[in-house]
Formats: sequence, C-alpha cells, structure tokens
Amino acid sequence: MMTNHPIQGLMTTAMENLKQMIDVNTIIGDPVETPDGSVILTVSKVGFGFAAGGSEFMLDGQTNGQGAQTNGQNGQQQGNGHPFGGGSGGGVSITPIAFLVVNSSGVKLLHLDESTHLYEKILDLAPQAIEKIQAMLKKNKKDGASSTANDFDI
Repeated sequence: MMTNHPIQGLMTTAMENLKQMIDVNTIIGDPVETPDGSVILTVSKVGFGFAAGGSEFMLDGQTNGQGAQTNGQNGQQQGNGHPFGGGSGGGVSITPIAFLVVNSSGVKLLHLDESTHLYEKILDLAPQAIEKIQAMLKKNKKDGASSTANDFDI
C-alpha cells in the first residue's frame, strides 16, 4: 500500500485554499442593480501563483529497509519515511479592468484603462461610419454625379 508523501498534504491544502478564492464571482463580480434599472458587473483580471517544496534527511542509525530503527541521537522510533521539512505558499492578484453595464439601451463595456482598447473603439465606431458613408452615397445618387467634392464628419 502506498503512503502519501508529506508534501502532498501541503500542496493539497494550498490548492484548495486558492480554489476557494478564485471562482467565477471573483472574475465576473456580483451584479449590482442601480435605481434606474441598469445592472453593472465588474470584470477583473486574476493572476495566481503557487509553490511547494521540501526536503528529507537521513538520520544517523536509520536503515533504508522496511523495518523501524531507533535513532541513535535522541532515541525516537523512526518508521519507513525520512524526517521531512517543507512548506508551500500561494498568492492571488485581482485587478478590475472593466465594467459591463446592461440597461434598456443595450450592453456596454466600460474599460478602466482606455488607452489599451483601440480596436474595440474602432469596432464601436464602425456602424456609425458605415451609415454616414451609405448616406453620402445615396445623396450622391440623388444629386447626380456632377459634384465630386464632399464634406463630411466622422
């Protein structure tokens, strides 16, 4: 029968505690309803790390066999394993990055760091730009192809 190594207990305890801290409500926060009926969710970036380590020492007078042997220094009875020393640890970083706002006018993602989301801004403006271009093309068809210069704001 295989016995569990002491480091397994250290790793299991640390991982269970990390698992309790990191759940879906940590990444997507609990919804908050405002008086106007909007629902706001926090979106967070979560990072975590984990480390465990240990060492075993051979005592004087201990054999590598299956039987127990008395330690020559302090008279304690030793089993199959060696003396073990170890530790484990973990850390979690939770950083809010955006708010998801759901209301009667639609769904909107509000980033806390606006400089890193250029592509999303372009995608948000694309429908408006397409509508203006279509309106200009329709106007040109109605006015005829006589005027080639158009002034427009995007």
